Amino acid sequence: MPELPAPDYPAETRARLEADAKEVIARYPDSRSALLPLLHLVQAEEGHVTRTGIRFCAGQLGLTTAEVTAVSTFYSMYRRRAGGDYQVGVCTNTLCAVMGGDAIFEELKEHLGVGNDETTEDGAITLEHIECNAACDFAPVVMVNWEFFDNQTPESAKRLVDDLRAGRAVAPTRGAPLCTYKETARVLAGFPDQRPGAVEATGSAGPASLAGLRLAKGEALPGRGADHVIAPRTAGPDNPAGPAAKEGE
Repeated sequence: MPELPAPDYPAETRARLEADAKEVIARYPDSRSALLPLLHLVQAEEGHVTRTGIRFCAGQLGLTTAEVTAVSTFYSMYRRRAGGDYQVGVCTNTLCAVMGGDAIFEELKEHLGVGNDETTEDGAITLEHIECNAACDFAPVVMVNWEFFDNQTPESAKRLVDDLRAGRAVAPTRGAPLCTYKETARVLAGFPDQRPGAVEATGSAGPASLAGLRLAKGEALPGRGADHVIAPRTAGPDNPAGPAAKEGE
């Protein structure tokens, strides 16, 4: 529980945040539904959810600071203390771990000299293990500020964090160009990404994600013959579950 009462934002900062908060709250029929994006909004201001940010959200929504604190500490995307410009998350759930995620995480800890949820001395990188990045078909996966870096190895992951710390341009495997943690938080609050080309660069599912769909539709995968194609499931009055049901009868 953060220490309260909290200091207020400076007048100019508060006025700007109040204008943004008014825009966010107007999107919802019940104002308290705006709490999650408002937490991202205050996180975009200071890089984590401070006690001042908690007080601000509570005041805007007519909630208690205890209610706001309960929500902000429940979700892992809200930081409880200051962190780096780049949140580097390594998936250590089952498939990614087996494919090399555990090795990546261990080598990054040694390479960066930090433990889980710790930040490098230069303030550039906060390292954390993540239970699942929802990208098992590209395992092992690393995320930087919630952008995907697929099919990683310990060597490629170390090059990635070295480039981030050196200020070199880094491009995600899929999705929008990389931005700082604070900039990401503002986008998650629901405000448009103003960087030229950022919206257009947002990618869709990759070939590995669509392989099952293509097979289910009766399409051959690249480099595979017709013997690898599964007939499409066609449901109807006489065959409600498709070919699979008849085969099992």
